Amino acid sequence: MDRTGHTTLAEWTAGDPDSVQAATAALRAELEGGGLAVVSEGEGRATQVRELPVDAELVVIRRPIAGG
Repeated sequence: MDRTGHTTLAEWTAGDPDSVQAATAALRAELEGGGLAVVSEGEGRATQVRELPVDAELVVIRRPIAGG
């Protein structure tokens, strides 16, 4: 966890297949554990993803909000 309260699970570069594979595996594990992954689409907008968008600068993973 860094000083902002975030944890880096993986870093990847589109031109590095090994880093993409590792990031894909990390994302898959988080999704299988119930996490939600989103990519920013600009201020106040995000799109949920189920696969690693290799060209994305950042994918944010969070737990679902509890309750109903």
